[in-house]
Amino acid sequence: MFLQEPAANPYDLELRVLGFPLRVSWTFWVAAAVIGYDLANGLDLALGSESFGVVPLLAIWGVCIFVSITIHELGHAIAFRRFGIESRIVLYFMGGMAIPSRSFQYRQELTPQQSMWVSIAGPLAQLASALVFIFILAMFSYASPIPWPLNEIKFLQRFSAGNPIDSVGLLTLSIMYIQPSIHWAILNLIPVWPLDGGRFVHSLMQLRGGTIVMTLMVGVVVSALVALFAFQNQLSFLGFMFLILGWNNFQAVQQLQGSR
Repeated sequence: MFLQEPAANPYDLELRVLGFPLRVSWTFWVAAAVIGYDLANGLDLALGSESFGVVPLLAIWGVCIFVSITIHELGHAIAFRRFGIESRIVLYFMGGMAIPSRSFQYRQELTPQQSMWVSIAGPLAQLASALVFIFILAMFSYASPIPWPLNEIKFLQRFSAGNPIDSVGLLTLSIMYIQPSIHWAILNLIPVWPLDGGRFVHSLMQLRGGTIVMTLMVGVVVSALVALFAFQNQLSFLGFMFLILGWNNFQAVQQLQGSR
């Protein structure tokens, strides 16, 4: 995602990954714990006496989501670098951002085609990392916990048909890495501004003479449809998230049209 960068904090973790500065806000860990609690609690109950416990499971979840989202943002950062623009990565409560060093000029420096590649590079890298994990499990004849909607793809269904994973540790890692990596990547490909999919659609519209208002209107409609789907399937967090995104898109349209 490309949203507003959070302010630096003494509790932030600062690293370098593949030459890119990486700052992890303390809010990232808080959000990871909140989002992952139900999964950790459910897995703890399912594993019974073999479970590591909710707190260790949350720690494993935190590591998995950190690696997964870092790979996502590295996809954006590497794409930026490919087109001559350096960037830094920030992880925070909304996920992550790859922030170009020339953040106010890079849109003019990139063609719409290049912007499209930057937009989808993150989700593609994240999906690829999940698929690598799935292929490794398949090499050892293990069935992968492939979530919907990818489990509907005939080619991938064969990877769910292997032997049950007999290691609690490997099973935990598989669930906590593969599923959120796939879901996060797909979520970001939804064509709602400012998600990666929304930015991709905007670049596509630019090629055809479209405007940001058109992109935002697509975002309003798609947000409403996703929110409806989410509430019908008892996915309240996702529903409220897209209600907020849709409202923000609608407000942006009103502001842009009112400024004319």
